[in-house]
Amino acid sequence: MITSQTVNGHTYRFDSLVDLLARATPLRSGDELAGCAAGSEEERAAAQWALADVELRTFLTEDVVPYDTDEVTRLILDTHDTEAFAEVSHLTVGGFRDWLLETAARPDAHIVLSRIAAGLTPEMVAAVSKIMRNQDLIAVARACRVVTRFRTTIGLPGRMATRLQPNHPTDDLQGIAASILDGLLLGCGDAVIGINPAGDSPQVTADLVSMVDQVRRAYEIPLQSCVLAHVTTTIGLIEAGAPVDLVFQSIGGSEATNASFGVNLALLREGREAGLSLGRGTVGDNVMYFETGQGSSLSAGAHLGTGGRPVDQQTLEARAYGVAREFKPLLLNTVVGFIGPEYLYDGKQIIRAGLEDHFCGKLLGVPMGVDVCYTNHAEADFDDMDTLLTLLGAAGVNFVITVPGADDVMLGYQSLSYHDALYIRNVLGLRCAPEFEAWLVAQGMAEESGRISGAELGKSGLRELVGGLR
Repeated sequence: MITSQTVNGHTYRFDSLVDLLARATPLRSGDELAGCAAGSEEERAAAQWALADVELRTFLTEDVVPYDTDEVTRLILDTHDTEAFAEVSHLTVGGFRDWLLETAARPDAHIVLSRIAAGLTPEMVAAVSKIMRNQDLIAVARACRVVTRFRTTIGLPGRMATRLQPNHPTDDLQGIAASILDGLLLGCGDAVIGINPAGDSPQVTADLVSMVDQVRRAYEIPLQSCVLAHVTTTIGLIEAGAPVDLVFQSIGGSEATNASFGVNLALLREGREAGLSLGRGTVGDNVMYFETGQGSSLSAGAHLGTGGRPVDQQTLEARAYGVAREFKPLLLNTVVGFIGPEYLYDGKQIIRAGLEDHFCGKLLGVPMGVDVCYTNHAEADFDDMDTLLTLLGAAGVNFVITVPGADDVMLGYQSLSYHDALYIRNVLGLRCAPEFEAWLVAQGMAEESGRISGAELGKSGLRELVGGLR
């Protein structure tokens, strides 16, 4: 596809769909690094104008990443639901934006948007996001509803779950247990207790899995846990009889990106089947947990598409959600500012990327969460994260990540604190997952309204829980 657009007497030419998508993307440092960003705001506006006139059908016939050499493209196109697509198949990208905003205002919006999700490709969704304002992304994402279940139910309206992330620089069990207790007292952990291990030892991973399961069973807490080891490590633990709840893996939007993580679609299927074989869920069987992030393909040198042209990082990110959708995960979150300013330079870019990612994931039918975060060398601060958290809360985010004091001492980046979750729940009237909330109320840690009161964990306290893990 070759197209052009004239703005202020200057004609801009776009030689391919890949080129058009990249130059229509709101400014971000990663695309500048890749050499595919628009050269000026005028060129960006011209590209967005031209993109708005592209028919949605075009994305079914023109590959962003070649079909013959990329299994992610084959997955996206081979599983495309033509019946679900029929409702919007006549639209252009611009027409689709208008349709989404009109639909989002309807009382049955979540039903309509769920009905078309399987008919949308990641490239369609990425394209429409590029011509939407932040308020558009929020309005449509809020109208989407993606509900998943394992021991808790995630994604119900009026609720926002949290991942409790008790990372420790030496994987010390008592230190991790103390962080878990701290988070539970503040009502965090209903999405998952998710630990990033400091090392890659299968034995350490097994010890962490067993410790969290011990805590869960001892206090009869309705939650799920996950140690974020490589999928092959988790499969090995399942085969060895470890009490694994969720199977984790970082994924990307191209076959080459996934290869950089040491995975492919077949291995992800094997991981899901291994998780399902344990039957550990009580209210559902969504057993997968994925993480993504804009810039992962570029950082792996796996960002080239059709014709050897660089694909913009946001389109590749949306394609990762197409991978996730295939495996019916309980959770997926973009770690939006984690890779660094080389990919998202400042608070403005991080905020925009977080809203784009959330919108694209929800519209594709993926249970979307966000790690609201930044690295210490980015041009961002906690005010930016407060803004993004509040916007995501308004947009109906399924879950966010919380760490002690908002500072992950193992991974060395800034995220949200347990108290930040209290803030957004109180300000917007959001509640925990219903099963977890009932447990908090029974423990005297929450009021019947769902408001967290911060009482002690039953009659146990810190000494019993942490001391029992010596």
